[in-house]
Amino acid sequence: MTITPPPAPNLDALRQELSRLRAERGWTYDELAARTGLARRTLIEIEQGRTIGTLATWHALAHALGALLDQLFGTLCAGHQPPAAPSS
Repeated sequence: MTITPPPAPNLDALRQELSRLRAERGWTYDELAARTGLARRTLIEIEQGRTIGTLATWHALAHALGALLDQLFGTLCAGHQPPAAPSS
């Protein structure tokens, strides 16, 4: 049995979704920082791909943006087939 490792996550799609949601609301980095408690610099670095952030960071972003983590993290599989449910 050959086990194939999962494809690399599409981090660009994740960053683009964050940028899209922020722009859709017309929020600046300062506004999103105030709503999340995150540093403005952190938000810029995430959107520009210099850092990925922690799960706690993405949780704060999801809450501030009114988005489900599923919506944000679902973009990680953009461009490839998401994993299938395990069979019984």
